[in-house]
Amino acid sequence: MSRPIKLIIQIPCFNEEAVLPQTIADLPRQVPGVDVVEWLIIDDGSSDRTVDVARSLGVDHVVSHTHNRGLAAAFMTGIDACLRAGADIVVNTDADNQYSGASIPDLVAPVVAGTAEMVVGERPIDSIDDFSRAKKVLQRVGSSVVRRFSGTGVRDAASGFRAYSRSAAMRVQVFGNYSYTMETIIQAGWNGITVASVPIAVNAKTRESRLVKSIPQYLSRSGQSIVRAFALYKPFRFFFGIGLVPFLLGVALLLRWLVLYFISDVYTSRLPSLLTGIGLLLVAAQIWSVAFLADLQAANRRVLQEIRLRGKELEFDRGIGPDDPTPPTGI
Repeated sequence: MSRPIKLIIQIPCFNEEAVLPQTIADLPRQVPGVDVVEWLIIDDGSSDRTVDVARSLGVDHVVSHTHNRGLAAAFMTGIDACLRAGADIVVNTDADNQYSGASIPDLVAPVVAGTAEMVVGERPIDSIDDFSRAKKVLQRVGSSVVRRFSGTGVRDAASGFRAYSRSAAMRVQVFGNYSYTMETIIQAGWNGITVASVPIAVNAKTRESRLVKSIPQYLSRSGQSIVRAFALYKPFRFFFGIGLVPFLLGVALLLRWLVLYFISDVYTSRLPSLLTGIGLLLVAAQIWSVAFLADLQAANRRVLQEIRLRGKELEFDRGIGPDDPTPPTGI
């Protein structure tokens, strides 16, 4: 007898007592292809009644941070808690009720069908009145950059409305402190996780975004996330590209020195060009040495990642076998 397929919808929360009832009311308890649907709240150090409100609304699981650790940490805490609770599919949504709960069946469908391990909800960016024209342009540009870096077809990289299969959730890692959205897409693409994107509906705005406090800050933080992910998962290409700049400049200066040395009628040493060119080549050589070391470290990180995955499988899958109808539900 096979055990039922369990979907857990997780919601990272920080002082959300006012909006949480509306968010919870929008969530489904039945989803096609899934036998059990449960709700999980991650309390990220809230100082209000978020936890009490969540329990009164029938939330199945609550996990808490003793202090506010940020969205990325709350997301990862939720993923681990869902796995520990026996989730076969994990859906992440926001506490501000931005994403429509009616879209969850569409979000989960590719995972249930086995055609994708990670699904990202694509918001109708152009038709969202709350988004300024500049924000819409930045969303499109940012998603295009993430698609290029990750090799995926995700069209709304900043969307936090996600569905993960159990195996994909096991492999998720977030190294940044700001957000998980772009980093996890790049990570999935480079780790061979099948990623899909589906159109979703959105609800009316309930409050200002706490993640995007200003466009310059958002650009800076998002850029850092993309660069960090590139350096982490493709270190040789990253540092080789950086080293290529001083290498080409150095070669250009040396060629200039050689040409002028042999064709100029007026003698001059042009020593500054010679020394600068040699110095730039040495800088390039040092950066490329870092590229080789980083690539070796990346190989070691992949081994550690596999060990981490095996450890998670042992921890979270203990007692959950194909003939076990009652996976653990406590957190």
